Amino acid sequence: MKYEFSQFGRHLGCGSGIEELMDDLGHALASGGPDVKMLGGGQPARIPEINAVWRRRLQEMLDEAGGLDRALTSYDPPRGNPRFLEALAGLLRRTFGWEIGPENVAVTCGGQTAFYFLFNLLAGPLADGSRRKILLPLVPEYIGYANQGVAGGIFRAVAPLIEKTGLHEFKYRVDFDKLEVTPDVAAICASRPTNPTGNVLTDEEILRLSGLAAAHGIPLILDNAYGAPFPGIIFAEATPFWAEHVILTLSLSKIGLPGTRTGMVIGPPEIIRALGSMSAIIGLANPSIGQQIILPLLESGDILRLSRDVVKPYYAEKCRLARQAAFEEFAEDFEWYMHRSEGALFLWLWFPGLPITASQLYERLKQRGVLVVSGHYFFFGDDDAPDWPHRHECLRVSYAMDENVVRDGLRIIAEEVRRCRM
Repeated sequence: MKYEFSQFGRHLGCGSGIEELMDDLGHALASGGPDVKMLGGGQPARIPEINAVWRRRLQEMLDEAGGLDRALTSYDPPRGNPRFLEALAGLLRRTFGWEIGPENVAVTCGGQTAFYFLFNLLAGPLADGSRRKILLPLVPEYIGYANQGVAGGIFRAVAPLIEKTGLHEFKYRVDFDKLEVTPDVAAICASRPTNPTGNVLTDEEILRLSGLAAAHGIPLILDNAYGAPFPGIIFAEATPFWAEHVILTLSLSKIGLPGTRTGMVIGPPEIIRALGSMSAIIGLANPSIGQQIILPLLESGDILRLSRDVVKPYYAEKCRLARQAAFEEFAEDFEWYMHRSEGALFLWLWFPGLPITASQLYERLKQRGVLVVSGHYFFFGDDDAPDWPHRHECLRVSYAMDENVVRDGLRIIAEEVRRCRM
């Protein structure tokens, strides 16, 4: 029997780039055995000191009368546990002086869900028949955004300026001369640091984007899944930013709790109320276990200490080792660049003049047991440059795995790039 899907069903139920990648990576890992070098996913590392904190918290919840029962057997309100909302708002007030309260905070079932809600709340068809879009001031950008618009076609993106910043190093910058906020733009959205490149928008760039958004009466959405104030996987100078027209998203995934599916949104009360309504309709309530695990760390501020003293140094060292391995494995007999590593979990590699596409290079690497992600998936909404060669010359490589796995993977990448140029 063949079923006819609705427009919604065809859009979300018939495949996507991120589904293909996750399915491919999952099957390759399951069938490839211990020699597979999984450098393609966004799985955070298991940091022993951080894992010890989670085990201690779970034991505390077991020992506390009703503690674990409360987390597992009770629905929270759709916006999140009231004590959790107050704890997060209080932490941000004390630390940064932001004038926010619980009415400015909502919990979602992970950051991915938060963006599904936000994009479809703000963009797409309006009641008068017009359509609004999300403006991405810089691509490449997170692949998980690409297919989230229920009506499709909700993104407009601007190609970046490419600045050579050192030997085999470059950085993307926002091209403000080409960045135009037209009447059909519902919001500006950027991640900081950016998945896939590790790019961190400067304070000046953030202020300019904020000013543009405010001048046009639209929100600026900032995705801080890897950034400040937690988990703090950010190596460049970057001041945490919020304003009345800013929607800031946070997550517990990259601090080490991806399985709890806990996302947080800080924004204007009108937006926050809408997110609570969407959560109630789609899922009744959000997972409580992550909120309960992290609650005392928010109230004490320990989450900031752990981010600063444990998580950030851990990834900074892994980044240093991965960059060192790349410089040692990539010889001078072909042209290559790496995006300046300013945060997140990835190296973004660029091979100018690559004679095959990045997706073809991905297939070659997969045959050798190295799983990466072809860079072309991260360029979307860029209507002005669909055939820009640069988008087919890049790879995303995770450095969250063991050092030897990362080094071996980079060695094989270098061999395959060298081979395809012969």
